[in-house]
Amino acid sequence: MRLQDKVAIITGSARGIGRATALAFADQGAQVVVCDLDVTGGEQTAADIRASGGRAIFVQVNVTERASVDALVSAAVARFGRIDVLVNNAGVIRDRSLLKMTEQDFDFVINVNLKGVFNCTQAVAPLMVAQGSGAIINASSVVGVYGNYGQTNYVASKAGVIGMTKVWARELGPKGVRVNAVAPGFISTEMLAGIPDKVLEDLKAKIALRQLGRPEDIANAYVFLASDEAAYITGHVLHVDGGAAI
Repeated sequence: MRLQDKVAIITGSARGIGRATALAFADQGAQVVVCDLDVTGGEQTAADIRASGGRAIFVQVNVTERASVDALVSAAVARFGRIDVLVNNAGVIRDRSLLKMTEQDFDFVINVNLKGVFNCTQAVAPLMVAQGSGAIINASSVVGVYGNYGQTNYVASKAGVIGMTKVWARELGPKGVRVNAVAPGFISTEMLAGIPDKVLEDLKAKIALRQLGRPEDIANAYVFLASDEAAYITGHVLHVDGGAAI
C-alpha cells in the first residue's frame, strides 16, 4: 500500500479524473475526503470507496469561496485528525476565442481553476507545516505550457497553477511540504464529450501514442507524487500526455 493511512483531500472528485483519483488513493490505503460541488456524484464516489472496504467521507465544497474551503478542511480534520495530501483537481472550461470571450467567461474559469487552488492550498498548508510533512499536487495542463486556440482563460489559469506550484515548493520545502503539478494531455473525460469525432481523430494523430489518455493515467501520477516514492521531488511539473507535447 503506497498511501497507507495517509489522509487525502481530492477536489473535484465526483467524476472524471477526480473520481478515478479518489478510487486509486483508497485502493492504495489512503483515507479519502471526496469533495465537489456535485453532491450526488461526490456521495456516490465516497460510497463506492466504502463499499470496496476503503475509508472515505464526502464534503460539499465550492473552491471559489474561502468559507466553504475552510469548512471542508475542518470537516476533514474532525473526521481523520490530519491532512497529508491535497490534490487540487477541480477545474472547469468555458472556451471561446479572444474576440468572443466575455468577462464572465474569463472570471469563472480563473476563479475555479486558479483562485480555487490558492484557496485550498492556503487553507491546508498551515496544518502541513505544523506537522512537518505533506504533499500538495496541483492540476495544470499541457496547454498551460504550450497554449491552445480558444482557451485564453483556461490556459491562463493552468499556466498560473504552474507558477504557484514553483513558488510554493520554494516556500514550503524547508518546512517539509512538497508541492508538484501534473500536466495532463487530452484525457477521455466529460470535458471532451462534445468534441466531434473528426476533431478527436485529428487530436489523436498528433499524440505520439496515437490515443487519448484515461482518467486512471492521471490518477496514477497523482498516487506516485503523493507517495513516499516521490519524497525527493518538489517543484516539478509532470507531463502525462502520451507524447502530445514532444
